[in-house]
Amino acid sequence: MNKLEKYYNKFNEDKRLTSRHGIVEFTVTMENIKKHLPNKTCNIIDIGAGTGKYSNALYLLGHNVTAVELVQKNLSVLKQNYPNIKALKGNALDLCKFKDNEFDVALLFGPMYHLFNQDDKIKALFEAKRVVKNGGIIFVNYLLADYAFIRHGIMDNFLREDMSNGKINEEFDIITTEDDIYSYVKINDIDKLNEVSNLTRKAIFAPDGATDYIRKQLNELTEDDFYTFIKYQLKNCERQDLLGASSHVVDVLINKK
Repeated sequence: MNKLEKYYNKFNEDKRLTSRHGIVEFTVTMENIKKHLPNKTCNIIDIGAGTGKYSNALYLLGHNVTAVELVQKNLSVLKQNYPNIKALKGNALDLCKFKDNEFDVALLFGPMYHLFNQDDKIKALFEAKRVVKNGGIIFVNYLLADYAFIRHGIMDNFLREDMSNGKINEEFDIITTEDDIYSYVKINDIDKLNEVSNLTRKAIFAPDGATDYIRKQLNELTEDDFYTFIKYQLKNCERQDLLGASSHVVDVLINKK
């Protein structure tokens, strides 16, 4: 059992999006996915599908969804909860089970969290490109470095430790290796990946914004006020001046071959 499997065996991925900050992330992400999907029934591949929340939501919208997940525990939960969804074990770095141009849309939400070197990230993007048709859409989710600095370094009080052991450099990049669980990037890192991969950005949005910093306050909101916050995030999720401090960012890419 590798480190990633051990981590997800302890972490309850299936409940992550049911918390209030998770509901914001899921709602904003789904609204933006729907906005950018082609106006037809799509063949969609969800690469790194976790326990299948997004796969199921897209299936319920009438799309044909294939879910691919590396971690066996997550895959088992997905199959148990959503037996109508085609789901199989697979790796974002090698989608050899699928033909070229097989899908209209790809979701690459989980894998970029756990790939630590540039070559692997580019390989994952190229595999997504390969299985998606020319002109298709690829949604890619990243974890952001400024969020890690603020959350772990400042709020959790690990700043001195992280800087002394080289986890945070003088440019305030987050330096991670395969000994870690998560990989963090900045927007300019994402831009470089797109350039190398020859992918064209259609949009980029922050699904959760400041929610991870204000979990306690979100939990204390009335239902009406919580709904208002969701509307706020939907309204502001594409604001360039707010993107970097979000926990996540989703890049919406056009596959031009």
